Amino acid sequence: MNPTLPAPLDVKLMNLTASVLFVGCVALVLAAGAWWALRHPALAIGRIVVQGDLVHNNAVTLRANVAPRLSGNFFTINLRAAQAAFEQVPWVRSAQVRREFPATLRVVLQEHRAVAHWGPESGTAMVNSEGEVFDANADEPEYEGMPRLGGPEGQSAQVLRMHRQLQEVIEPLGMVAQELELTGRGGWRLTLDSGAGLELGGGTADEVLQRTQRFVRTLTRVAANYGRRADALESADLRHSGGYALRLRGVTTVVAGPDTPARR
Repeated sequence: MNPTLPAPLDVKLMNLTASVLFVGCVALVLAAGAWWALRHPALAIGRIVVQGDLVHNNAVTLRANVAPRLSGNFFTINLRAAQAAFEQVPWVRSAQVRREFPATLRVVLQEHRAVAHWGPESGTAMVNSEGEVFDANADEPEYEGMPRLGGPEGQSAQVLRMHRQLQEVIEPLGMVAQELELTGRGGWRLTLDSGAGLELGGGTADEVLQRTQRFVRTLTRVAANYGRRADALESADLRHSGGYALRLRGVTTVVAGPDTPARR
């Protein structure tokens, strides 16, 4: 029996080259088939289903505004990019986007629930119930009576929390905390719905609340000493350690001189 002779080197190289070419051709065919399949109209997104408790948006307008910014089909669409597109819509706080076979995108939206205006009256920023600032051109009458808050960037949640606490404190006076500002130096300024302004000073939240509680407990009695009610308050300064200074309409401690008209 004659032993099998090894194939020449050139034959081995030809066989290897043929194998490589064959595998490469198969890979190209598969890639081309996948490319064609993924871009076939049958795999396009046929429906966008929008869910959520929507007040300022609706499914029809959302689909019309966001769909042109979505690229790709059911398999190739970037879900994070789609989520970002929905979250850029005014009043949308968050969006969850997922695929549903065979050709549906399901989107669950959460809108901002505005509780106050933020910053100057010329701006359009608002604060939601979580203390987050968002931009909304809210012209509806229902937002006109909302309080206005202000403070350094990143402090909106703290200001909203303080506003809620102060409102509970002044409630016995029958007044509303209409404006609250946290200054850059850490002091608090409160404006009531009557127009009266209160300088609450700085310190911890407990210290500010304690000073305000003391003021609320004694304001009615102090005002009565001058024949006035609490709603005669024009301004108060609570930054004093042992008490507070206040101004009441029609009351003055200035002694009128011969050429100075008395204040009433």
